Amino acid sequence: MFRLTTLRLATVLAASALALAACSSSSPSTTAATTPAAGASAATTSKAGGLIAVITPAHDNVFFKAEADAAVAKAKELGYTTTSSSHNDDPNKQSELIDSAISAGAKAIILDNAGADASIGPVQKAVTAGIPVFLIDREINKTGLASAQIVANNAQGASLVAEAFAKAMNGKGNYFELTGKASDTNAGVRSDSYASVLSQYPDMKRVAQETANWDQQEAFTKTETVLQSNPGITGIIAGNDTMALGAVAAVKAAGLTGKVTIAGLDGSPDAVAAIKAGDMLATALQPAVQIAELAVTEANELLTTGKMSEPEKQSIDCVLVDAQNASKYTLFAISK
Repeated sequence: MFRLTTLRLATVLAASALALAACSSSSPSTTAATTPAAGASAATTSKAGGLIAVITPAHDNVFFKAEADAAVAKAKELGYTTTSSSHNDDPNKQSELIDSAISAGAKAIILDNAGADASIGPVQKAVTAGIPVFLIDREINKTGLASAQIVANNAQGASLVAEAFAKAMNGKGNYFELTGKASDTNAGVRSDSYASVLSQYPDMKRVAQETANWDQQEAFTKTETVLQSNPGITGIIAGNDTMALGAVAAVKAAGLTGKVTIAGLDGSPDAVAAIKAGDMLATALQPAVQIAELAVTEANELLTTGKMSEPEKQSIDCVLVDAQNASKYTLFAISK
C-alpha cells in the first residue's frame, strides 16, 4: 500500500500555473540542454549543479507537457542544466533515453515511465550507474529502486469523479467505461475505484467496458460503436480526459449531447473547457505541476545533502473540477 505524504489542500490549489505552447507531433522530441536560470544562486550551483534529465510521455498531451515544463523550470531555478525528452510510451525508446542520460553524465533523472514492469530494467540501469531516479505520475512495480515515486492519489481522484457521476445520473441508468493502457498501473487503479463507488448504486449498470489506451481518436471510435449497439446508454465515465473528450465528440456526432453524462480524470484545460460548455460533467484535477516540482526539489535535496527527508512512495490528493469551480481553473490547479 502507499505510504501517503500529507499535503495541505491549499498547497495543491496554489500550485503555480504554467504557460503551455503547442508541442511536437507524436514523434519523440528532445530539447537541447539549457543553462541554469538567471539568478540561480552560486551556492546552490557549487553544491550540486550538473544535468537533470526529464523524460516523459509525448509532449503533445498537455498533461505531460505541463509536468515536463515544470520540472525543467524548477531544475533551472535550482541551478541545473536540463534535457527534456519524450519516450511516447515506448519502452525501447525510454531505455534509449535513459542510456543517453547515463552517457551524458546526468546527476538525476525525472521520469514519467513507459510501463510499470517494462520500466524496472531501465531504472535499474540508471541506479547502477549511480544516477538517482525520481518517478512522477506513474509508479513501477518495484520498491527500493527509485529514490521517489510521487503520484497523484488516483484512487481518491477516481472516487471523487465516480460520486459526482452517480449523483448526476440520479443513481440509475446504463453507462459505458473507457479504460487506459493495461500496462499503466494508473489505468487499473482508476477503473477499480470507479467500480468500487458505482457498485454501491444497484440501479446503475455498466453495459460495456473498452480500452482506448488513453487516446482520443480511439475513444471516439470505441464510443461510436458502443452507442450504436447500446442505444440506452445515459452515461460514459473515462479513465482520463483525453478519452472523455473523444466520447464527447462521439456523443455530439450521434446527436446525443445533453442526454449522456460524461466524466473524465486529469484536469486538462480542454476538459475544463468542455465542462464550462456543458459537454462534460466533471474531471479530477491532478496536480501535475506540483508533483514535477516536488520531484526536482527532492532530487536537489538528495544531491546536496546525500539523503532524503521524504519516503519513496508519496501520494497527493486530486481536486474535483465541475461547473461550480471551473471558472477558477488555471493550469492543473484551482485558484483561491
